[in-house]
Order: sequence, then C-alpha cells, then structure tokens
Amino acid sequence: MTNTPNTDSEQTSPQEKLAQIIGAQVSKPGDYGTAITGLGFFRREHPAPPTVCMVEPSIILVARGEKQLWVGGEGYPYDRSRFLITSLDLPANSEVLAASPEQPCVGLTLKLDLRMLAELIAQSDLPPTRDRSVAKGVGIGSVTPAMLASFERLLALLDEPESIPVLAPLIQREIHYRLLQSDQASRLRQITSVDGQGYRIAKAIDWLKLNYTSALRIDELAARVQMSTPTFHHHFRQLTAMSPLQYQKWLRLNEARRLMLNEHQDVSSAAFKVGYESPSQFSREYSRLFGVAPKRDIAALRGHG
Repeated sequence: MTNTPNTDSEQTSPQEKLAQIIGAQVSKPGDYGTAITGLGFFRREHPAPPTVCMVEPSIILVARGEKQLWVGGEGYPYDRSRFLITSLDLPANSEVLAASPEQPCVGLTLKLDLRMLAELIAQSDLPPTRDRSVAKGVGIGSVTPAMLASFERLLALLDEPESIPVLAPLIQREIHYRLLQSDQASRLRQITSVDGQGYRIAKAIDWLKLNYTSALRIDELAARVQMSTPTFHHHFRQLTAMSPLQYQKWLRLNEARRLMLNEHQDVSSAAFKVGYESPSQFSREYSRLFGVAPKRDIAALRGHG
C-alpha cells in the first residue's frame, strides 16, 4: 500500500492561508477596510522606514512578512508568530522590515471592543490577573492556533456577505476571548478594569481627542479622571511613552497635516485651527515631528499621491 502524498492545502500553514485570503482581497499596496466592522487589511511590497501613525486599540496580525511599531523610542517587531496589541490610542511610527513584490507583507488589523472585553471578563471563569503594575499600552504576544483558526473563520465570511451581520460578531467575540487567554491578557484587563489606572488614562485620552484645540490644564484633566496630578502624569507617560502635553501636540500636528493635505488649508490657517497661536512655533514643532517643514511635507505627499 502506497502512501498518499500531502496536498498543497495540507502543507499550507494557517498564516499562509490567511495571507492567501488577504492577497486575493488586496492586490495593491495600501490599507483597506472590509465589509466586516473593525476589520482592515494591509499590503506592503517593499521595506519602508518608520512613518507617523495613530494606532487605535487593536490587534495587528502579520500573515506574511515582518513589521515593527515604534512607541517612545522602543521598537516592537512582529511577524507570523507574534502579534501586536495596543490597548490605547497610541501615537507611533510604523516600519516595514520584510516585504517584496514576490512575497508582500500582508496582514490584518482588528479594532478591539473594550466593552466586549469587560463583559467577557465579568462572565467568564477566567483566573484573576496577578500583575497589578501599570504596563505600557502596547505589547507583543504569541500567536496561537486557536487564534488563527478564529481569524480564518472571520475572513471566510467575506465570501458569504449575507452571513456577516449574524456570524461576524460571534467570531469577533471569540477572538476577544482568545486574547484574554493569551500572554497579553493582563494588559487588556488593566484597561477594562474601571478601578484601574489604565482605564482612567484611557478616559483622559478620550477627552484629549475631543478637546485637543483647547488649552490643557493637567491638574484639571487629572481631577476629571479622579487621579492626583503626579500620579496621572506618571501613568500617562508610562502607558503612552509621552506626556499629556506631548500627546496633545501630536494630535494637533496630525490634524493640521490632514487639513493642509485634504482641505488645502495654508500653514497659518491650519495652525490656528488646531489651537496654535504662533505659526512659527507650529512650523518648528511640525518639522520636529515629521522631519520636514509643513509646505515641503505637503508638497511631497501630494507628489506621491
């Protein structure tokens, strides 16, 4: 009796299956939304230096290739075996480490539902977290077979659009459960625990995102989230790798960039609209963040568009 050779499908890893599904959906480099709420795909065909970005609370999974996120000068590399997770809205720099036209770097981003995480923690007999220290708002976790299987089922729904409204929320719930079983569970529990420092910092970030044009008084913001000013400042920096003022400045500069690029506003108009009183100070801080003066940056971005 002869042995039957393995078929291609039997030899294909779970990550490669995901890569094939994503590759079939996105044929050109870029970032793409999908019909499933909160799920996005990305494709890169060349290594690229760090670029400024804002990462929402999410899990980022690379199915092929390698990327790295820089937060506060610290790099977090992730690939087929390691996922990236962020529990807060984090200003960061995203870098592509391994990609080529023949073997593009492809993967997915799934936004985390913090309310769903809190419900799962309350409803499940999950062991309590022992780590009470405040961790950073970003981490690298180990990809598990169960996690990959649930993502594969989620992506399969893209070929069955009529089932997405019913089945996608169930599978997303399972993915959140798998994350609470992963080595990044304590990071997520800190953010969803209402009596925890991480939860309060997340609330402060929500306020900053809505009020970034206003003058920032640290003591008032600390009081708003029921923390002392020194404790608030310490934990904010620990979680985000920047001070509240630096965070606000990052929000202002990126919104100004959007206004100049998409709404064709001039430098002074954009500066005033996001809360700067001095266009020259705005230009200095813009150049420090993006590495080039505002006019040159926008001209270069439009040239590449």
